[in-house]
Amino acid sequence: MCIGIPMQVTRTEPGHAWVQGRGDAQRIDTALVGEPTTGEWLLVFLGAARERLSAQRAAEVNAVLDLVQASADGLGPCCDEPGFVLPSAMSASDIAALTSSPF
Repeated sequence: MCIGIPMQVTRTEPGHAWVQGRGDAQRIDTALVGEPTTGEWLLVFLGAARERLSAQRAAEVNAVLDLVQASADGLGPCCDEPGFVLPSAMSASDIAALTSSPF
C-alpha cells in the first residue's frame, strides 16, 4: 500500500523540488504537477508529487496520518472508539449532508 505524504516545497529545480514534511526531506519529481513554488504543499509518494494541496488540506491529511501512527503505536482511543463517527453509525441525512447527495 502506498500512502501520500503532504510535503512543503523548500526550493525548486527544473522538473524537481526539494520538499520536507513529517520529519523527512527529499528531492522529488514534479512532472505530474508542473513547476511548484516555494512554500507550496504537495502530496508526495514514491518520490514524486501527485497532487497540489492547500495548506488546510495538508493539515487534514497530516492529522489523519497522526491518528494512523498513534493507532499503530498502540496509543490513542481504543479500537472500539475510532475518534470519529463511522458511516455505519450515521443516519441517512447525516451521510447526505456529508456527500451532498439526496437519499
